[in-house]
Amino acid sequence: MLAHPSPGRPLIPLAPILSASSFRRAYEVPVRTVLDAGEVRLVTSGRVAIALALRELDLQPCQRVLVPAYHSASMVPPVLWRGAEPVFYRVQMDTSVDLADLAQKMTPGVRAVMVTHYFGFPQDLAPVRALCDARGVALIEDCAHCFIGERDGRPVGAWGDYAIASSMKFLPIYEGGALVSARHPLHKVVLRSAGAGFELKVALNSLERGFAYGRLPAVRAALSLPLRAKAAVWGLLKRRRGSAAPALAPASSDSSFNFDPNWLDKRSSLFARAMLRLAAPGRIAAMRRRHYARLETAVRDLPGVRPLHPRLPDGACPWVFPLLADDPEALFARLQARGVPLTRFGTPFWRGVDASTCANSAHLATHVLALPCHQELTEAEVTWLAATLREAVTA
Repeated sequence: MLAHPSPGRPLIPLAPILSASSFRRAYEVPVRTVLDAGEVRLVTSGRVAIALALRELDLQPCQRVLVPAYHSASMVPPVLWRGAEPVFYRVQMDTSVDLADLAQKMTPGVRAVMVTHYFGFPQDLAPVRALCDARGVALIEDCAHCFIGERDGRPVGAWGDYAIASSMKFLPIYEGGALVSARHPLHKVVLRSAGAGFELKVALNSLERGFAYGRLPAVRAALSLPLRAKAAVWGLLKRRRGSAAPALAPASSDSSFNFDPNWLDKRSSLFARAMLRLAAPGRIAAMRRRHYARLETAVRDLPGVRPLHPRLPDGACPWVFPLLADDPEALFARLQARGVPLTRFGTPFWRGVDASTCANSAHLATHVLALPCHQELTEAEVTWLAATLREAVTA
């Protein structure tokens, strides 16, 4: 039986946490990531990368950006920051692009279209790329869910004029994102450090997330005094910087949808960049696929639920395990009561977006419950998660 690491915290981690296994290179096989798609700039979040892509495109206030109706609310503020208008297009029930609706919305004044690889499943972007080229519209490839993967012989991120990614969804780090381009130079994107306070906060928070779930006990013991002094250190840094100074870390690190332009010229932390160098993409992909398969087997014969994607295609590295539920609210409550961590992508919708905009998006946002399948889950945690999921579904 797993024990609560602290009151109110799920029994297992929703996102990757730092552990000894973070540094193992077992199971390594050649796989490609979005960083293999083109020139790279490492930033603090995917939304910062979106803003930089729009700036590189010289998006103007009179122009529009097509955004999927099934979206994270964090995708929209960078568009508004440029003074442009977001227009939402429909998706199919399997999350693929509704090409007919996309083509209809590519009216004069549309400068760019964002397409998301949902949950780590690379979309077929050849027809979208062809449509964008025919209409003179830029393609921004959203790889926030899809840091590792390839399709049709290309790594994710290679289809877009620009690609954006969120490394903190795949690595045990507190912040991290990337702007990538296979088609345009990024020499105008010049980044600098966010300072010592940022570097220290990222390193300590990344470590503490692992400590909270019993990882790296020897390191925790060695750092007990510095961690106890952390609150005093943060207070001192804030007083020195002043109340009007930028935050020590971006809002994206704490699950906010806000966008702060102060982070546009800040590079990812030394800690996050070190984790990228140490990471073994082949191991990460293999472990995530294995855990996904365990969860798919656990629900295969159960009534009222089914995987959004029952089969993992070659080249896919899942972000999470998206489960379609006929009665999502009741199942959500039962899973939460049992200590299962969950995420519900697509909620809340951006204001003005609802079922009339796209019925499929509204259904997905309501009915998909996403469970962790990341590489830092232990064998005991995956076994518990599969058993608890079956128990909650059949309760």
